[in-house]
Amino acid sequence: MTIRLILVCHGPTVALSRASFPADEPLTERGGQAAGNGWESAATAWCSPAAAARETAAALGLDPSIEPALRDCDYGRWRGRRLAEVQVAEPEAIQDWLTDPAARPHGGESVVDLIERTGDWLAGLWRDSFHGRAVAVTHAAVIRAALVNVLAAPPTSFWRVDVPPLARVRLTAHHGRWQLRATEPDRPPV
Repeated sequence: MTIRLILVCHGPTVALSRASFPADEPLTERGGQAAGNGWESAATAWCSPAAAARETAAALGLDPSIEPALRDCDYGRWRGRRLAEVQVAEPEAIQDWLTDPAARPHGGESVVDLIERTGDWLAGLWRDSFHGRAVAVTHAAVIRAALVNVLAAPPTSFWRVDVPPLARVRLTAHHGRWQLRATEPDRPPV
């Protein structure tokens, strides 16, 4: 059995443009338009419960099931606040969060927690005997966590992965082992 999974990062939001910790905001008008090039086709589609993920999926022409495991990182009391504001108010907490993957100074999830949650979801697809093509619309942090899992990279590598809005990451799994699948630019998935 083979799984072909495309992870799609949701489109731009106001929080992203303001460099804020997300608080479940919808896409910007431009973000919805940019997502609307819906070439994605799959037998199965999932998305995060967040408004931006649901709107991106709709713009791509998908009718996804809501998957709680694809939700964004829980940023605790930093949710909705600008990064610059938190850096001024809590510089040591930000430093801890960016350098220690197990830290949760905001009271929410740590990077390690997010990586484990995402890894459990990926492993669950295989355990549940899922096979075929699927699309999952989610958040940059979840895609980073998936890549850390797939590459068996250390949690400290989480911050070294850049996932812009509407990025698409292709993964395949054979016999329970996930791989990152490189594709040529501007070509639809095979």
